[in-house]
Amino acid sequence: MKRMDHIWTDTDKWFFKINPALKFTGIASLFIVYLFVQNLNTMIWATLIFTVIYLCVGGFSARFSFWFILFTFIVSFFSASAIIFFSEGNQVLFRWGLVSISVESLTKGVLLGLRSFTFSMIGLIFASTTEPVRFFYSLMQQLRMPVRYAYGCLAAFRMLPMMGEEFIHIRQAMKVRGMTNQKGVRAVYERMKRYALTMLVQSIRRAQRTAVAMEAKRFSLKGKRTFYYEIGWSRYDVIFAIILVVAVGSGFFFSQWLPLTPYTDVMEGY
Repeated sequence: MKRMDHIWTDTDKWFFKINPALKFTGIASLFIVYLFVQNLNTMIWATLIFTVIYLCVGGFSARFSFWFILFTFIVSFFSASAIIFFSEGNQVLFRWGLVSISVESLTKGVLLGLRSFTFSMIGLIFASTTEPVRFFYSLMQQLRMPVRYAYGCLAAFRMLPMMGEEFIHIRQAMKVRGMTNQKGVRAVYERMKRYALTMLVQSIRRAQRTAVAMEAKRFSLKGKRTFYYEIGWSRYDVIFAIILVVAVGSGFFFSQWLPLTPYTDVMEGY
């Protein structure tokens, strides 16, 4: 199973050098800003802008980026389709049985879909350019997260590849014993039970060993600690802040200066 580090193409890109705490705070603020946007034009421009930003600065390989974007598009489409097909409205465009598409439902659904897609692009910008170790060290140093919580989360994150490898080993062992050749609902249930019980027991043992090791290293103490990695500030942080401000401002500016639709307030009216 591939390690998480191998899906990054180049960790020397300048977006990786941004302080992770600042990046996390900036990305979180974007979620709050676009959560309350009801102008369809603003969401269209925001989707285009942050998609372009991700394609320019994203650290994932082209293959991973393609599948992530495709999956994001599919999820956003299905989240929008529920409102588009089954919401009520006065200006009906199409009706067939339970399916009713109106201008109101169409605009609300597109707004929801674009918002979901934009959130995903913003999240991918953060996830594809942030190394987990630097992120948790930054949380401890800049945001003053308690050490026991930060290292606990980091240890849990590092266990995910181990659990994936363990799943593959269990599947290979079951295949050698001929258990995968059995058909039927009961056979599937028995396989799932073996997977679940084995991985649960191993996870409990691993968590117990990790907890004992962390306690031996005095991670539960609240005193001041030294860190192997010192996360500081640089000019890249200023550039990142400027990019966010320009990206958000451009979306609102173009929605007024170059509107692509007449729907400026989807939830209340047009």
